[in-house]
Amino acid sequence: MIFSKITGTGSYIPTIKKENHNFIDSHFLHPDGSDFSNGNQVIIEKFKMITGIEERRYAAPHFTTSDLGFFAATKAIEDAKIDPESLDYIIVAHNFGDVKSGAIQSDILPSLATRVKHLLRINNPNCVAYDILFGCPGWVEGVIQAQAFIKAGIAKRCLVIGAETLSRVVDKVDRDSMIYSDGAGACIVEASENQDSGILSHATQTFSKDEAYHLFFGESNDKNADKNVRYIKMHGRKIYEFALTNVPNAMKTALDKSGVSIAAVKKIFIHQANEKMDEAIIKRFYRLYKQPVPEDVMPMSIHTLGNSSVATVPTLLDLVLKGNITHQEVKKGDVIILASVGAGMNVNAVVYRY
Repeated sequence: MIFSKITGTGSYIPTIKKENHNFIDSHFLHPDGSDFSNGNQVIIEKFKMITGIEERRYAAPHFTTSDLGFFAATKAIEDAKIDPESLDYIIVAHNFGDVKSGAIQSDILPSLATRVKHLLRINNPNCVAYDILFGCPGWVEGVIQAQAFIKAGIAKRCLVIGAETLSRVVDKVDRDSMIYSDGAGACIVEASENQDSGILSHATQTFSKDEAYHLFFGESNDKNADKNVRYIKMHGRKIYEFALTNVPNAMKTALDKSGVSIAAVKKIFIHQANEKMDEAIIKRFYRLYKQPVPEDVMPMSIHTLGNSSVATVPTLLDLVLKGNITHQEVKKGDVIILASVGAGMNVNAVVYRY
């Protein structure tokens, strides 16, 4: 029987740091274009209390999303000690393509996966490169797709990347703009006959009947702005309520399919969207098993890296595996869960044994 195993990880954290106090002179507006009654100091303090975000990272102006993906991919390839020419698939998860600094247009021709393959200087035409648009859960879904290719016998080695430059699609007069950041994470998924480690199970769902537009592209809150320019927008309360119900259920479905006990789960790597929301999701998940939340079960990077969409889970995983987050580690034999929620509305989860 063939199993799918992560053999290498890598991430790229942009160099430009923007701390909360850097927003003190911003002019935030309500969606209807009106001013807030509270000053920016109050807005920023409430923002930190809810999201946990203290600072975030932005890509340097001369880099695009595909560049960040390439940087993370290079590190994952080095970590796995493989020849890039041996890759069967390159899967790149993103949402907005390459948006040049100062531009208002997304560029996805050619695909970002093709651009990464080009930057890696891979000659092999049988290395298939394609993009996946799946909201914030895109990288996790890419891992699931890589496993499917491996189980079907059509691939032995896949590169899965999550990369985004959200700072270039935010409405700067929208206080939600403080949530978003840039970054990239990647991993190598390989076929393995060793059943002691690898992907044990997964679960994925799309909710679109009433939830399709919880996250969307919309006009600026500034009613004097160009009506033809769109920015990332969200209905935060609706997303919060959606996530609290559906992400724990997806995680439970995946865990129950794996046959592993909840007591065996050592770490949960969840999309870094909002600290309070993530904490509530984990509590709901353990409540489904009538168990308390174990100490340090949920590593967090949102405090310093913000929400970089598809990049949050692979970046967090790489940071923990490389020993770069205090009091967090994954040991051989540990069972972990990768989980995410985002635009679509999509949720997914992977149960993995290291």
